Amino acid sequence: VQLVESGGGLVQPGGSLRLSCAASGFTFSSYIMSWYRQAPGKERELVAVITSAGGSTNYADSVKGRFTISRDNAKNTVYLQMNSLKLEDTAVYICNGRSSDLRRSYWGQGTQVTVSS
Repeated sequence: VQLVESGGGLVQPGGSLRLSCAASGFTFSSYIMSWYRQAPGKERELVAVITSAGGSTNYADSVKGRFTISRDNAKNTVYLQMNSLKLEDTAVYICNGRSSDLRRSYWGQGTQVTVSS
């Protein structure tokens, strides 16, 4: 099983980034996919979640209206489009896949997003 994130980097406040998470080794299309983030000295925080077919999404209040989670089950990839980035969005962004029965959960290594002027 692998979850490999990409797309992080350094961006100015107000800028945009698109993160990708490529999955392999499990039945991606039947898994709930999520993005979490963890800033230095802070707890891991759920940012966004999308159901297996992509029909439903949910977001942390802090990113609503700015971030969009999506998935392409044909490519086994989940995305996080981040717009209007703020300094407080700086964190390592980590991809998670969870089976619908909640018995299996897989994590990526994370990709660093730094928002700085």
